[in-house]
Amino acid sequence: MESEDFNEQTTDVLKQELVESIEDLLERKGSSKNSRESSLTAYCRCLTAHHLADVLYGKVLDLLGALSRSIKAETTEKETVLALRAVSLTAITYATDTLYEAVADLLKRTISDSQSMATKTAAIQCLGDCLSFGGAGDEEVMEVMSMLLDIVSSDGGTIDANDDPHVVAAALQTYGFLATQVEDVEAESEEAVGFFLDQLDSTDTGVQIAAGENIALFFEKSYTPREEDEESSDEDHKIEESSDEESGPGDSNLVKRYSAFHNPGEVLEKVKGLEGFSTKSMNRRDKRLLHQSFASIKMTVESPNVGLQTNNASKMTVRIHREGEMKIDKWWKLMRLNVIRRLLGGGFVNHYFEGNKQVLNALPLILRSTGVEGVRSPKGGYTSKAVKGRFRRNVVTAGDDYE
Repeated sequence: MESEDFNEQTTDVLKQELVESIEDLLERKGSSKNSRESSLTAYCRCLTAHHLADVLYGKVLDLLGALSRSIKAETTEKETVLALRAVSLTAITYATDTLYEAVADLLKRTISDSQSMATKTAAIQCLGDCLSFGGAGDEEVMEVMSMLLDIVSSDGGTIDANDDPHVVAAALQTYGFLATQVEDVEAESEEAVGFFLDQLDSTDTGVQIAAGENIALFFEKSYTPREEDEESSDEDHKIEESSDEESGPGDSNLVKRYSAFHNPGEVLEKVKGLEGFSTKSMNRRDKRLLHQSFASIKMTVESPNVGLQTNNASKMTVRIHREGEMKIDKWWKLMRLNVIRRLLGGGFVNHYFEGNKQVLNALPLILRSTGVEGVRSPKGGYTSKAVKGRFRRNVVTAGDDYE
């Protein structure tokens, strides 16, 4: 997929617009809802188009205070959702260890207490963004993942969003995004995949696809690369022989560590059913998207060591003009790309060029000019609070080329 929407507006013009929008947001006294919505729209547009972290220097805490007031007041749904998006964009733009702590309690209350389903949806996404880019520690990530799984398993009931597909889909997508940052999900896999399977029965295509992609991610994560000093044991051979039908062809250097679900046959049966599922009430676009998504999901469930496969491989390569490319051949890459594209749209091209390390850490590129390859699997940190253990974070090996 070629990157699009390369913003040609000069950064000087955008910087001035961003400065003015920040001044308006901080000068809340006497402002109207319409003026705040206008300032928030400008703020989000500027941060989406280019990496303008230098403009935010020294203003982040004050900005978070102003944005939090808009979120807390919920004067209008539009202002609240825009303020939540502005918090997310601040997190991915300006690296600080204190952002998550500053907004976490408010975001959790908003998810729980807001009467607006659009606000709940945006707050769930914002919480995941701030966890990943705003300085949260491992315990907070696991705590929120547990909360999100409760939302999924109750069809939104735990936050008074009963059967709202947008809220449930957001919880599924955010859970999957956070799970890409956890190295070892064995303890969570059985229960989580069971809940994802239940969501395949949803009547909403977005919920079904989000649940299916999470299933594929968990099957993919049950295989990890063989360590250099790791020898094949008799037990390894027994596992591999007993799971030939499940694992199939794929990367022979990947070793099955555990079963993602106790009954992979049940998973495969449901996934295959959705690959060809159709009803008269389903529009053509949803039908095509459902079939394409579950064709890829089925391949991973059948053979978890093949990663993400598609019938059109050319669409799974992101090209950043002539500077580099990124093959989306793993589910963790697709999930992170989806979040970055949700936040930055086509502007993520500029963020790569301009050295946004939050973006580079999440999805390293292969640089054609140097032949330096980005990390093949996520190991390293989004935040300075990352520690050794079950969390797998990214380190950008080609970072110097973006300075």
